[in-house]
Amino acid sequence: MAKILKIYPDNPQENLIAEVVKTLKSGGLIIYPSDTVYALGCNIFDIRAMEKLAQIKKIKLEKAHFSIICNDLSHLSEFSRPIDTSTFRYLKNNIPGPFTFILEANKNLPLAYKGKKTVGIRVPDHPIPQLIVQKLGHPIASTSIKDDDEVIEYSTDPELIAEKYDTLVDLVIDSGYGDNIASTIVDLTSGEPEIIRQGKGEI
Repeated sequence: MAKILKIYPDNPQENLIAEVVKTLKSGGLIIYPSDTVYALGCNIFDIRAMEKLAQIKKIKLEKAHFSIICNDLSHLSEFSRPIDTSTFRYLKNNIPGPFTFILEANKNLPLAYKGKKTVGIRVPDHPIPQLIVQKLGHPIASTSIKDDDEVIEYSTDPELIAEKYDTLVDLVIDSGYGDNIASTIVDLTSGEPEIIRQGKGEI
């Protein structure tokens, strides 16, 4: 059964964030809030955890495109090829925020991302995922939680989410109701920003 931790953005307790980090370090899967929708996350360097994440999404890991959640721009050079000044400035002006930026990947990607030519980088404007990444010491892999409902695409109620994923994840962060609009995806691989999916946030 998944453990439920009530952590709120206005006062995230350090001991609870530490428990989340411990879960990630031991290969656990978490459900966490963001500035858009609730998401599934795991340790980006734990191949077994990444495989579990892919199983939940019912896809093969090599075909998965999980976002990389960072807490600032400092992780960019770890996973992406060098970017020009205008692209860096563009990112800086829109991070943190409800955007996923597609960049050209470098050869230092974690094992689960090997062979990928591009990578999706996200810095949510939300203290909880930012703190998790900061305390963990490196980014996490992430994918949005979609709902089976045809009207509401994304689940917003953390209690219902916890009930649904009870046997699939190790820990659920209840941070109150989430949003039901996913991030806007922006492709920066050509040098000019191209919106692939319009979601929350305007660019």
